[in-house]
Amino acid sequence: MSKPIIGPGIKRWLVIAAIFTGVAFGTLLLVDRTMRSRAIAEEQLAARDDAVILATSLTSELDKFSLLPLALAEDPQVEALVAGMSQEAHSLDLRLEALATQSSAAAIYVMDGDGRTLAASNWNLPTSFVGSNYEFREYFREAMRNGSSTQFALGTVSRKPGLYIAASIGPASAPLGIVAVKVEFDRTEANWRRATRGVYVTDAEGVVLLSSNESWRFHLASGGVSNSRNAASDLQQFGRSPLLPLAPQLSGLSETVVQVPVTRTQQNISPAGWDLHLVLDPGPRVAAAVATGRLALALALGVLIALVFGALLVRRRRLAREEAIVAERTGTLRDQLSQANRLATLGQISAGVNHEIGQPVAALRVFAESGEKLVAAGKFEQAAANFREIMGLADRIGRITGELRRFSRRQPGETRVVAIGEIIEGALMLLRDRIVTRGNQVRLPDESLRAVEVAAEHVRLEQVLVNLLQNALDATDDEGSIAIEIELDGEQLHVSVVDDGEGIPVGREDKLFQPFATSKEDGLGLGLIISRDIMRDLGGELQFERRNDATCFTMIIPLAS
Repeated sequence: MSKPIIGPGIKRWLVIAAIFTGVAFGTLLLVDRTMRSRAIAEEQLAARDDAVILATSLTSELDKFSLLPLALAEDPQVEALVAGMSQEAHSLDLRLEALATQSSAAAIYVMDGDGRTLAASNWNLPTSFVGSNYEFREYFREAMRNGSSTQFALGTVSRKPGLYIAASIGPASAPLGIVAVKVEFDRTEANWRRATRGVYVTDAEGVVLLSSNESWRFHLASGGVSNSRNAASDLQQFGRSPLLPLAPQLSGLSETVVQVPVTRTQQNISPAGWDLHLVLDPGPRVAAAVATGRLALALALGVLIALVFGALLVRRRRLAREEAIVAERTGTLRDQLSQANRLATLGQISAGVNHEIGQPVAALRVFAESGEKLVAAGKFEQAAANFREIMGLADRIGRITGELRRFSRRQPGETRVVAIGEIIEGALMLLRDRIVTRGNQVRLPDESLRAVEVAAEHVRLEQVLVNLLQNALDATDDEGSIAIEIELDGEQLHVSVVDDGEGIPVGREDKLFQPFATSKEDGLGLGLIISRDIMRDLGGELQFERRNDATCFTMIIPLAS
């Protein structure tokens, strides 16, 4: 009788091998799926942060131009030209040309009530607007009806797309004409092309206005071709009829699209309903994550085999290798998160600075020239006061922008001895218009306390105080009470902002200094975090305190030695 070819022992090992192979294969599938899901989630999270930064930057760019047409609409020379009381159109041409160069506007021009261009910054170019009639433009008709308007369209002369911001001249009931500013986004789109694979901006109807890929512009991102659109109007505004869907342009991409609102403004001169779309390819991150997961699985299997066969030395080497890989990847991830946090903070600070000082920059020249006319008219005291205000504002802008450049280069700021009263006066100057308009009362400490000197960076300390005062103004109603209090405590100075507003809800104290925790509809939840980081960087601290029905935030600042 012959013996069986496969004995019981071999069968047992075959069964074990089959089970091991099945478990290993199932584990591999599970690891691949887990790592892929995690990588996609991380890519989406990074995309949201990048989209917030890009949207904030674009919002700041738009805010920079929003005040310019309003300021020019009230300029005496502009009103005189449109009203037919002056024939000095060429003089205004030169002024508009200089103002366009200073503000980086593509064109600034003035039209009469019939839409005919009387003066323009591009008067000496082949594409000059002077003499052209733009009554057919929607922004002209809407500004004549409502006082202001915006429209994104293709230039009829230059054939370059841009945003037209218009404001009416003269009384609202009977406007004399329109002053318009054209803003082009070539530099913004070029920066997008260098920074990311794909980003585009759509209006409220889903039409692509701006894009890192020029071939995407003036497509419909919302789906198929809309039959309800006016083909003639689209041809006039966008140079295309009909507008084709964007989907075929993106069909070849493995994409993740993240949407965030670019701007939600109450001013008619700013575009409403825009959205920023960020197109990302998670493929490289997914591939790296799957490879990492498989490597970890292979290492685990190696360790298991080493344990089974008793190879202690092999097990130790594999464990050391695994720990080294984990440590290296953990360090890389920490560096990436740190860099992303720094960029997000820088974007928020930039948006705040642009919001506070960006709009008046373009109007400085207009106000200065108005002062010159006051001198010519013999109103020397008014002109001198006007120029002093302009000089003070220019100095303030220079210090704040210098601080922003210092922050972006990671260089330490200049610490100097300064009276705390200077910080308070500077913060109140920045918020003066808002305080006066709302009718709030800001109680100040005694003059003797305001003379106490501290060692700090002037602009950054003032930034924290401005942030706290803004929060207090947001929390209080009109004519609400706000107090700035000063208290000496050993080698430290306590500066508190106290308001009698709606207060911090009970239970939210622990979330005040957490990222993105905010009760404001348009807030990012980063202001208090940035302020606390600034105070700690200056050797102090920022603390919250509840005083009965009042809300109190206290800045702890080292005294000057």
